[in-house]
Amino acid sequence: MKKGLVIIPAYNESENIENTVADILKNAPDFDYVVINDCSKDNTLEILKEKNLNHIALPVNLGIGGAVQTGYIYAFENGYETAVQVDGDGQHDVSYLNAMYDEMKKTGSDMVIGSRFIEKEGFQSSVFRRMGITYFTKMIKALTGVTVTDPTSGFRLADRKVIEMFTKDYPRDYPEPESVVAILRNDCKVVEYPVKMRARQGGSSSITPWKAVYYMIKVSIACMIANMRHK
Repeated sequence: MKKGLVIIPAYNESENIENTVADILKNAPDFDYVVINDCSKDNTLEILKEKNLNHIALPVNLGIGGAVQTGYIYAFENGYETAVQVDGDGQHDVSYLNAMYDEMKKTGSDMVIGSRFIEKEGFQSSVFRRMGITYFTKMIKALTGVTVTDPTSGFRLADRKVIEMFTKDYPRDYPEPESVVAILRNDCKVVEYPVKMRARQGGSSSITPWKAVYYMIKVSIACMIANMRHK
């Protein structure tokens, strides 16, 4: 059995999905992978089939939360010890996975978040998004007492306990801050590990300015609800 499973949610990632898988095979050979094709409208699915890449093709579009949760269910049912989300757009550097795995074992943590803001190297996102990230860092600190410098990072290694939790309940939209609050309130230990992230290698972000406003409001409410539910 490999160290864990890499979950790759993919929606219209035809420009980079093959490179993302090749990066895993080359730089994280101790991990298996599965691509969750979330009803892409481009030829992502055709590439997955043509190149015989391990994938699950969802029959309906579930959004990022549903796609990632499908990966956690796959990981749980197939007995993986750990699972990590890696975006299909090439932003996450999988060469950090072994170090994140070692950090989990060393610290006895349930989740290791790859943070771009510890050493502040590599792609730092836009000024507007960094403001939002700072806001969620302060909110999570106020709710849980824990400082998470990169609460919107999808590059997160989860242990078996968290995998099982996520199979039962996982936020649908913009899930990272809300799910961090939920697992902290379930007495899970969360640590961060410094990583460098890349700019998007292909495609375009699904978060428009209007969606960003919706994101801030919705996730703020969701975090407060998650905090109350799991007290």
